Amino acid sequence: LLSQFDPDNTGYISTEKFRSLLQRHGSELDPHKLEVLLALADSNSEGRICYQDFVNLMSNKRSNSFRQAILQGNRRLCSKALLEETGLSLSQRLIRHVAYETLPREIDRKWYYDSYTCCPPPWFMITITLVEASAVAFFLYNGVVLDRFVLQVSHPLYLKNALLYHPQLRAQAWRYLTYIFMHAGIEHLGLNVVLQLLVGVPLEMVHGAARISFVYVAGVVAGSLAVSVADMRAPVVGSSGGVYALVSAHLANIVMNWSGMKCQFKLLRMAVALICMSFEFGRAVWLRFHPSAYPPCPHPSFMAHLGGVMVGITLGVIILRNYEQRLQDQTLWWIFLSIYVIFVLFAIFWNIFAYSLLDLKLPPPP
Repeated sequence: LLSQFDPDNTGYISTEKFRSLLQRHGSELDPHKLEVLLALADSNSEGRICYQDFVNLMSNKRSNSFRQAILQGNRRLCSKALLEETGLSLSQRLIRHVAYETLPREIDRKWYYDSYTCCPPPWFMITITLVEASAVAFFLYNGVVLDRFVLQVSHPLYLKNALLYHPQLRAQAWRYLTYIFMHAGIEHLGLNVVLQLLVGVPLEMVHGAARISFVYVAGVVAGSLAVSVADMRAPVVGSSGGVYALVSAHLANIVMNWSGMKCQFKLLRMAVALICMSFEFGRAVWLRFHPSAYPPCPHPSFMAHLGGVMVGITLGVIILRNYEQRLQDQTLWWIFLSIYVIFVLFAIFWNIFAYSLLDLKLPPPP
C-alpha cells in the first residue's frame, strides 16, 4: 500500500498521505502500534515519513524515529490506558503490572507490553540469586563445624574461604567480586535475596540482562573498593553493593517520575523498600562496631552498602531512565561513567600504595 503513495520509489511519503493511510487501514493494526505510528506522524517536522521507519516500528524495533516521536511529546494517546484493558490472561496481567511498576510513560508501557516475549527470561537475577542461596548450605555447614550459628564471619576458619574480601588478600582481584556469595548470616542473605528478586527481576524484564547486570556488577565492585578505601582494616561479605545499586536506582527513578508512575501503592512500596534497606544497613553498622569474638579481626564493613547506593543514584538512574534508548547519546551517562572509572582507578592505586604508606596494622591474614 505504501508503494501506491510513493510511485517514484523515493522511500518517503508525505505525513498527510501517511495519516490517510492509517485512517483507512488503522482497524487492521494493533491499537498500540497505531498510537506509535500516529505519534511518529505528529512529531515529524519534515512533512514526510521514511518507509524504513515504518518497517522498523511494525517489526517491534525501536528506531530513531520512534525516539523522536517520544521526545517530541506531541502525540495522541487516543485509546484507553493499558491499565483499563480487560480480558487479559494471567501472564498478560503480570507483564502489564511490571510495565506500570517500572516505566513512567504510557506509550513506553504500551510498547513494552506489545513487544515483551519473555525470551530471554530474566536469567541474570535468577541465576545470581540461586548461586547466592547456596550460601545457606555453607552457613549451616559452618554452624556445625565451628559450633557457631551467629557471627561466624570473624572466625579464622570462616575467613579462610577463597571468596570473601579480606584486606590482607586484596591483591587477589577476584575477591572484589566473589565476596557477594558469602553472607554474615541467614537474615543478611534473606533480605538481599528478597530485595533483588522483588526489584531486580522486574527491572531485568524491562531493561534486559545487559543493563541490569552492569548496574549490579558496578555496585558490587564499587562496594568492595569503597571498603578498601574508607574502611581499610575490615573484610566484607554479602551482595548488598549490587542490591543497593538496583534498589536505589529504582527508587530514585520513581521519585524523579512520581507523577508518571501509575503503579498501585507506590508510596507503600517505597516505604517497605526503605524500611528493609534501613534495617539491613543498621544491622551492618551494628555488626561492624560489635566487639569481635576473635580479635584482632573486625566484623565486616558496611561501606559496601554506601558504594552501591552511589552507583545506583548515578549510573543506575541514567540506565533506568532511558528505556531502550541509546546511552551513547546521553551526555550525563558519559559524565557519570567517567566519574565511576576515575573512582575505580583511584581505588586501585590506593590499594597499591596507601596501605604501605599509612603503615596500617591490618588483621592477620586468614
